[in-house]
Amino acid sequence: MPAPVCLIVNPAAGGGKAGRVAPSAAQALRDEGLAVRSVDTRSLEHARELGREAALAGETVVALGGDGLVGVLADVLREVPGALIGVLPGGRGNDLARVLGIPADPIAACATIAHGIARPMDLGLVEGAGRDGAARAFVGIASVGFDSDANLIANEAPAWLGGLVYAYGALRALLFWRPASFDVELDPPGEHHLFTGYSIGACNSKSYGGGMNAAPDALLDDGLLEVVICESVSKLRFLTRILPKVFKGTHVHEPSVHVFRAREISVSSQRAFTMYADGDPIGDLPVRVRALRGAVTVLTPTDSTSTAFAQPPPPPASPGRDPAPIPPALVDPPMPPAADER
Repeated sequence: MPAPVCLIVNPAAGGGKAGRVAPSAAQALRDEGLAVRSVDTRSLEHARELGREAALAGETVVALGGDGLVGVLADVLREVPGALIGVLPGGRGNDLARVLGIPADPIAACATIAHGIARPMDLGLVEGAGRDGAARAFVGIASVGFDSDANLIANEAPAWLGGLVYAYGALRALLFWRPASFDVELDPPGEHHLFTGYSIGACNSKSYGGGMNAAPDALLDDGLLEVVICESVSKLRFLTRILPKVFKGTHVHEPSVHVFRAREISVSSQRAFTMYADGDPIGDLPVRVRALRGAVTVLTPTDSTSTAFAQPPPPPASPGRDPAPIPPALVDPPMPPAADER
């Protein structure tokens, strides 16, 4: 018998969309033959408590909200052996669902919870800066600098902007932006990159900000971070040559954008910045960010054409079965070069 599902809902996500669609999603899961209990979150910390309790009880934890909710639940589930997470898009960005090939309609996405393939997925982990002193994991992209300002504006923007909120945040942030100096160290103790510019992204996944393809070559199962650095250019060039290309991922071919790969990085700056991940603040500089290989098991569509994974998918598995074992290559991967500029 498939495991029961705990549907964890952020009722405020997507301007209230998640809360409105939650009853229909719960019924769609029941129609798939799953036992479901649905609970609403009051805060991200409350979501952590709900996720831990559900996983320890043997339930499949399903997030109905945005990437922030998914990231918080994944952070908890990485500590529970055998835990399984599913994703129903209910936020404004829904970037992880997009990268995984999960349907944008949360009701249609319920089929992935019932019939999906369980796959090991990496997480990123931010260390050394948590506002409560704790390390925090994320599913997508942790970024800092210009992105810090843009995220702050986006999180305070009106809900009616929907998915346009991230573009709005970037445009508003650009008005008052001034270049900052950063120091990035790859695989400490390793090579340093000192630069003046806009931002640094430590990318576990390809996309953030509602479809910005910031790290087009990032993979969810390679145990590495794509490190994307944007050096200083004029605001006009940034607006006309960088931002428009981010949605297709072709910005990485611009001379001012550099991409490296590393298992771990350290980041510092001469200015105070808050790093954001999955749309939420995750820590203040200086920080260390590292990849956690195969840290959680996620349900993905059986017919997905996603390019998010390097490894081929295992046979389909229903929730309640043992999660797909991590292939030996994921347990003890070969050591990559300290930095591979591409």
